Amino acid sequence: MRCKLILLFFSVAVLASIPLIMAIQPTGGAVTEERSETAPADAAGTMNAQAGNVTELNIFGYSVTQTWQGYFGNITGTIQLADSGDNVLYNWSLADPQGEIYASTNGSITWDNIQCFNFTADGSYTGESGNGGTTSLYGTNLTTLESQFNIASGDVDGVDETFTLSGAGTHDLFYTANQEFSEGECRSTRIYGDTGAGVNDEFEEVLLYEPATSSVIFTSLIEPGNMLGFDNKDYDFEMLVLEDGRGTDTSVTPYYFFVELE
Repeated sequence: MRCKLILLFFSVAVLASIPLIMAIQPTGGAVTEERSETAPADAAGTMNAQAGNVTELNIFGYSVTQTWQGYFGNITGTIQLADSGDNVLYNWSLADPQGEIYASTNGSITWDNIQCFNFTADGSYTGESGNGGTTSLYGTNLTTLESQFNIASGDVDGVDETFTLSGAGTHDLFYTANQEFSEGECRSTRIYGDTGAGVNDEFEEVLLYEPATSSVIFTSLIEPGNMLGFDNKDYDFEMLVLEDGRGTDTSVTPYYFFVELE
């Protein structure tokens, strides 16, 4: 059985286009892979066996997740004012970008419809166009999402065991495509920083959903300024995405990255 967690560092260079005839929307990010790693296997423990003995053992070990891929890194970019031909009238460089990074297995998102992912949506896929900025009622739910990635309901590294936070104080207010998501409105988690645990207001990740294409969108809230990550280095973001590494599955899952800078 394959056990894999790959940590990928990348820098995103992006131009956030601001045409006058449409709402602000996330745009594709140019991704550069810097390094990709997985945790090493621990050495096997030993115990002498002697004929005639019975011995009680307490054994502790680590196993790498077969459910999640980790991404972390930094952002560079500009905000620009341009026409539909990408001819720039003016732009502003960002020393400390703010905004969000989005990752989805779908490369074509209808951003106006963006919603919070709902663990208990009814799965009927009734059209929810025009209900952006709310919580999905009819689309993909937790059971369907976990089934798509071969996750059993009792797995300790499942989606609901990871995105455990909701309600006031669990994630900051943010905007996606002119839709407002209030503090704690969506399911979220806190990726570990230099303390070895999730910390309030650090490396927050939110689950979003786009009903027109039934797309789940993993959303990292960018950390402006200096923020020490899991390996004590400064990063703008850390995030998790789903990837099925169970059983004999050795295939990879392509993800598309989008950014919205402020």
